[in-house]
Amino acid sequence: MKRSLSGLLGLCVAVLLLAGCASTFLVDSKVRSFSSLAALPAQPTYRFDRLPSQQEPGQAQLEAMADAALHRAGLRRDDANPRYAVQVSGRLQPTLSPWADPWRWGGGWGLGYHRRGLGLGFGGPWGGLESPWYHREVAIIVRELPSNRVVFESHASNDGPWLDNNTVFPAMFQAAMQGFPNPPPGPRRVDVQVGRAAS
Repeated sequence: MKRSLSGLLGLCVAVLLLAGCASTFLVDSKVRSFSSLAALPAQPTYRFDRLPSQQEPGQAQLEAMADAALHRAGLRRDDANPRYAVQVSGRLQPTLSPWADPWRWGGGWGLGYHRRGLGLGFGGPWGGLESPWYHREVAIIVRELPSNRVVFESHASNDGPWLDNNTVFPAMFQAAMQGFPNPPPGPRRVDVQVGRAAS
């Protein structure tokens, strides 16, 4: 009975996710921020800084995704006259869905066995009826110039079925900047509602 319920739950989740592709969805991020800023100065300008490992073309796209969140938080980009240096990073890793059938690889008479035999699936990385699932992390570090002292640091992580990086990463940067320059202490959950995800 437990096997049947697990398979049915996976099928229901997959159907709901496919139906949800036509509307808005929530990006729920786990956020932790640290700040020594009491308030923003009169001209809170910044430039992006990169590590030697961040010279690939994808870094510029990631910075563009973070730019809107920085602007929303009150910072203004000015490469010629920056008060702060901002470093951003992001990571995406495919992972196993929490609704994956635990008997999928075990054989026997469970639903996972029959699904494998029938070859049913939605194109997920694990085959079968399991939906694709992704773990993402973003980080923002703000340094004061010219001292190069870190005055703000924030990390956000998210687990979910959405592959649309152009939608999810900007929402995560927005979550990471929530409360800037005086974010609440300790870990917290920040929800950001976004538009249609690519299916």
